[in-house]
Amino acid sequence: MQSYTIGQAARLLGVSPDTARRWADAGRVATHRDDSGRRLIDGRDLAAFSVELAKAQSSDEEAPYTSARNAFPGIVTAIKLGDVAAQVEIQAGPHRLVSLLTREAVEELGLEVGMEATARVKSTNVHIDRT
Repeated sequence: MQSYTIGQAARLLGVSPDTARRWADAGRVATHRDDSGRRLIDGRDLAAFSVELAKAQSSDEEAPYTSARNAFPGIVTAIKLGDVAAQVEIQAGPHRLVSLLTREAVEELGLEVGMEATARVKSTNVHIDRT
């Protein structure tokens, strides 16, 4: 069974190591110590906690009206505009998402490098929502 350090768990959950450590200290996710004394989280426990965390976050936030379920909130890191098409890159935690859309859509959304946006993945398409 795979186990994860607090730092690895934090990266997988998209939070800081301090946040993951506080959650472990509060007993929200079970930990055990390895032979060298490092705190580890069992892979099954981390998977269950990540599902619980995602459900809690989605119920706390006002959900947008959309049929796309796979949302990646992040920051716009690059925009390449052509005459008709555009390419938008979003860094969402460890994920880099690239969307090809029309230049008109980028302009209508008012997208700029450095602003928050959410990439929504549905099938083979990545949809961009301005946040």
